[in-house]
Amino acid sequence: MSYTAARRWAAWMALLLLCTPAPYSQGNPTAIKAALARNPKVVKAAWWGFQETESTKALQAAIDSGADKVVVEDLGKPWIVDKIKLASNQEVFFERGCVVLAKRGAFKGKGDCLFTATLKQNVALIGYGATFRMWKADYHTDAYTEAQSRMCLAIRSCTNVKVYGLTLAQSGGDGIYLGVSKRDVTNTNVHIKDVVCDGNNRQGISVISAEDLLIENTVLKNTSGTPPMAGIDFEPWASSQKIVNCVMRNCVAENNHGAAYVFYLTRMDGTSEPVSARIENCVSRGKHTVSAAVTTSNGGPKGTVQGLIEFVDCGFKDTGTAGVTVSDVPVNGCRVRFENCVIADASTEPKRESPIVFEARKGWCTDDIGGVEFANCALVERLDRPLMVFQGSTGGPQVHDVTGKLTLMRDGKAREIPITDMLLDKLMPTRTRTRKQIARFDASGMHYVPAFPDAALPTQRPAPVQQRRHGEYLVYANKGDDVKLRVRHLQVGSYDGSDMEIPVLGAAGKRVATLVAPFKQDTECSFAAPETGAFSLVCDAEANCVHVDSPTHRLCLISSKTPFLLIGSEADLYFWVPGNLEEFGVRIWGWAEERVTASVFDPSGKQGWAAENIDDIAQLYVGQPRTPGKGEAWRIQLRRPTVGGFEDYRVDLRGVPSVLAYSRETLLKPVK
Repeated sequence: MSYTAARRWAAWMALLLLCTPAPYSQGNPTAIKAALARNPKVVKAAWWGFQETESTKALQAAIDSGADKVVVEDLGKPWIVDKIKLASNQEVFFERGCVVLAKRGAFKGKGDCLFTATLKQNVALIGYGATFRMWKADYHTDAYTEAQSRMCLAIRSCTNVKVYGLTLAQSGGDGIYLGVSKRDVTNTNVHIKDVVCDGNNRQGISVISAEDLLIENTVLKNTSGTPPMAGIDFEPWASSQKIVNCVMRNCVAENNHGAAYVFYLTRMDGTSEPVSARIENCVSRGKHTVSAAVTTSNGGPKGTVQGLIEFVDCGFKDTGTAGVTVSDVPVNGCRVRFENCVIADASTEPKRESPIVFEARKGWCTDDIGGVEFANCALVERLDRPLMVFQGSTGGPQVHDVTGKLTLMRDGKAREIPITDMLLDKLMPTRTRTRKQIARFDASGMHYVPAFPDAALPTQRPAPVQQRRHGEYLVYANKGDDVKLRVRHLQVGSYDGSDMEIPVLGAAGKRVATLVAPFKQDTECSFAAPETGAFSLVCDAEANCVHVDSPTHRLCLISSKTPFLLIGSEADLYFWVPGNLEEFGVRIWGWAEERVTASVFDPSGKQGWAAENIDDIAQLYVGQPRTPGKGEAWRIQLRRPTVGGFEDYRVDLRGVPSVLAYSRETLLKPVK
């Protein structure tokens, strides 16, 4: 035998030996190297040495081998591993009966996951009859830092991913997590099929950002531990993330402690790509809090997300809690449609007052909600209760634009009920008992100038008026002025934060400067005015708060599309009432147990309205200015409540410019 033939024979014998099942193989680096020299398309993980106590290195090495396919054998005992990183352009095949078990005592990091794919493409995990399992109960002990992101499988910013046949159980977070690793890089073309997510901690599946997602023949069950505890939750964390062409088909959600099918889109807005999602021929059963829940943003400064969410041919058959909740979805926002769905509550003691609930959450919702259609849907009810109800403030947003037809099935009888305005008025009496609705002032095409240009600026620094999350300001300057500003960027509670960039925009929306406000500091900064006019400062404090004032120039708060969200601020604020108005109003309200005491004064100093400890919406209504034809400066006085907490509260100006000044002398007004 020649030398070359002998080497070829030795390599083949090594490969044959490695392919022979060995329960506790130590691995053979020399033989592995010889075998891989032939670039095999299929390798087996046990080649790298299965160990009964831990096989992390072996499984990771097999994945890192570059093979097209990695086979993870069923060796009669679980593959005990720590964190595993997946590779691009590879199928990992788990034999039937194979169990991959999280190493006990590992996964101490808050985001440690059993399997992770980050910025990968062409990844397939195939495992009919195979299981990924973690130790959920352990992660709730003192040995671990509390967290909700220890996933069985985390897919972040990946393309072309298949997950077939697996059971993913007992994670410290989600069974499957579709998240984002790189800003604005969404998951695309993900197919999840014949999967079971069982007993996970936070959700069966979480979808943070996905385009062209298909989930079919999948069971999401027994989620419990850390809220929301849903079957599946579509919940982007930023407006740039996507829920586009996402389809669920022939899926089951059962016995989850939270809702079954959830869309929580509060961080999406008018800049987001329109939502397109379809839940088709899916079932919920068991003791969910609710079967289907849709929540969006409402009245934010950047508008609301658009699109369509559909539930088609679905059966919601929970005991005691079957039903639908639509929260904060504005009439002019994303549409919600239920077609040929059945809501069946078999309980004689239901936990919900109605199978269909519309909700306007105080503090989050400012515009009327609706835009919902029920097309040929059936309600199977044992008890006589309202078909739908509204939960919200009498004086706040109401329900409109709900259409379609319901078939009520009770006591063996069926009755068709068209959804009309008359029916909605009967079921939701607050629709006819609202406070007077006054539109917001339309300042489009206008610019801002000093209301009292000859008045001297105050020498005393104003009391801090802290805007929560998003705050905008107008500062008026002449060309060439050195505009000095003082910025307080403060922490709220224990929310994390970072240094905040503040763009300074000219009249045409062009950025003329960028300021930086360090977190938890009071900072002085400045910019040179390149032109005469009002400049806009846009502050995004996230969960924290900001206060801006100027010792040199006229500065006001502005919020044209939404109420001002203030926190813990006692102040006297001034607003401009144009002389040609027929009516205007001021709305003020708190949040849960957080309240505020407020008064409104006319230009003469006479108190026109006052209320203590406001939590629900309170509204002052004024027919006309005291001096018709002449603009006036009115004052709002905001004080600490005598009952309840003093934190978040809102001020909403209706019919007048949504501009507030720290003093009468610094007030700006709109002109054409």
